[in-house]
Amino acid sequence: MNNIYYILLNLSVTYLGLTLSLFSLSGASILLPYTSFVARLLASYLSLILCATYGLIASILLRLVGKHRLAQHLTARAFQLCMRLSTGVEFDIVSGREYLNTRPSVIIGNHQSELDVLLLGAIFPPYCSVTAKSSLKLVPFLGWFMALSGTVFIDRSNRTDALKAFDGAAEEIRRERQNVFIFPEGTRSYAKAPTLGPFKKGAFHLAVKAQVDVVPVVAGCYWGVLGAGERRFRAGRIPVTVLPPISTQGLTPADVDELTRTTREKMLAALIALTETPMGQKAATAEEVLPGEEDLARLAMKTQ
Repeated sequence: MNNIYYILLNLSVTYLGLTLSLFSLSGASILLPYTSFVARLLASYLSLILCATYGLIASILLRLVGKHRLAQHLTARAFQLCMRLSTGVEFDIVSGREYLNTRPSVIIGNHQSELDVLLLGAIFPPYCSVTAKSSLKLVPFLGWFMALSGTVFIDRSNRTDALKAFDGAAEEIRRERQNVFIFPEGTRSYAKAPTLGPFKKGAFHLAVKAQVDVVPVVAGCYWGVLGAGERRFRAGRIPVTVLPPISTQGLTPADVDELTRTTREKMLAALIALTETPMGQKAATAEEVLPGEEDLARLAMKTQ
């Protein structure tokens, strides 16, 4: 057992040392152009591992006092802090923060890349969770954390009627006054411009089924901060706006198509406007910067 601890300690020290070394070499971007990308990538993985461990422990302790539905909110905030300190990347809510207090609700957001996990760190209110397929309960560690922290599971076992999959989730949302978060695009866009992919209707069916508001969250295009194909990962502030809640009271499944269309239109308009702001332009563009000015957060602040 001592040998295992020794090996894990050595691996941790090596990982941390490699990350810090790459950060120290980031200034020599002409000679080593990808060091900043790799350094922040390693720092992100380390932050994710630490916060996942914290989240699992917090879920167990909070469940003992009946507050387990706060676990994902606390874990998200911890990840936000870790990423801000280790990578310099931060999602900044510039308007509509008060709408996140709407409860219960279905919160939706645009999905650009893996970095959107950090978006959840910025916007997750108390008593909010992701949704997941019921089968994920069986996955070690991840499933345990989801179950312990109050994830709203959707039973997709009934293939004959897809809408019935939302029955249990809708009831739990109403009973527990629980918010849930869903990416309606369903997949990452890796967009280089302010665009949205087609919206899937699941989030809107769930909101109508539960008769709760839809709260749209829009993050500005951040291709200038993270461009995975270009091996670019810079520090920066990414603007976020929260749109007014959209009521579903009295709506039926027949109204879902129109609700999906109008919500997407509102989010796309907000995304374009947000990306045109000074902060949005700094996050969205991959303009060449002078040595020592690689920090997009500092550049964005100069324009405000």
